[in-house]
Amino acid sequence: MPANSRSKFAVLGFLTWKPMSGYDLKKAVESSISNFWSESYGQIYPILRQLTAEGLTTRETTVTEGGRPQHVYAITPAGRAALARWLAEPASREPTRNELLLKIFFGSQGDIAGLIAHLEESERRNRIEVAKYAEISREISQTSGDLPEARFWMMTVRYYLRVCRAAIDWAAETRKELEAIKAAPSAPAARHSGVPAPPKTPKPAKPRKPRAGPARD
Repeated sequence: MPANSRSKFAVLGFLTWKPMSGYDLKKAVESSISNFWSESYGQIYPILRQLTAEGLTTRETTVTEGGRPQHVYAITPAGRAALARWLAEPASREPTRNELLLKIFFGSQGDIAGLIAHLEESERRNRIEVAKYAEISREISQTSGDLPEARFWMMTVRYYLRVCRAAIDWAAETRKELEAIKAAPSAPAARHSGVPAPPKTPKPAKPRKPRAGPARD
């Protein structure tokens, strides 16, 4: 499914909370799902127009406290049905890009000490993330624990807690292995060329002179 189609359902999902403007939707994304999903104003406003044209949302023009007109969108029964159908579909798997893993993969070509430093920094960052998600978990429990949606929000928070803790364990384990490689006296020196040297061609053997046979009459 194209990314813009999935964005359509993200917008519909937020509109199940309450009617919102494009500005409200952007703030809702930033304050809730920005760890695993993002939407820009350049995506949100065209999607809102599309949803309204398809009959999945309605649009009402209101006036802000500052006297400016504002379009507020509400989900329709058809929009809720479309969202429910999308929720029942298998989720697509997005390709991931991880520069740390890329560096580890080609680590034999560089400095082991540099890889160890990268892993130490990864551990530090993930410990910060664990503390952040633990705080988010406490905040949801204290401020939104009575909402039926809160249990589902907590499921996504627990996912990231486990991912970050697993990343910490992996980094510590990999760092120890690299330290052992660095300390080993037979540790191979890194090659500076990415192309292995071709095998040497053996020299052809010199032909032997035939031995003189017995004299013939």
